[in-house]
Amino acid sequence: MAADPALVIAAARSWLGTPYHDQASLRGVGCDCLGLARGVWREVVGDEPFPIPPYSRDWGETGPREVLAEGARQMMPEIMPPDAGPGTLVLFRMAPRAIAKHVGILTAHDRFVHAYERLGVVEEILTPVWRRRIVFAFLFPKD
Repeated sequence: MAADPALVIAAARSWLGTPYHDQASLRGVGCDCLGLARGVWREVVGDEPFPIPPYSRDWGETGPREVLAEGARQMMPEIMPPDAGPGTLVLFRMAPRAIAKHVGILTAHDRFVHAYERLGVVEEILTPVWRRRIVFAFLFPKD
């Protein structure tokens, strides 16, 4: 059973303006894209099911494993990216042949919230460039 998309969107938007900070997950203080997703999880679902190990800034540049997707599959129902609607967690592949290393939360069919370096947490238009980078989609479970 999926969480109410309106709750997910409200939780994601409550992080707008949070500065970007690697490996952080504190609303209003700092977060990276994964930290944003973790914070929304805590608000919508509850305690995080497992700790996130430390990771380097270039973790997504090496290795063949889809680490983010594997982690999400352990706790969230996966859907096909074309079926992703508001309230869905989406994973982006930032370069061809690279693994998915960026996450965002859809707030409408054409908008999403994400934490981006130098910008912090922002809501922006899901342009065709962003849309074609989506390679995985997951629903927040109902608590």
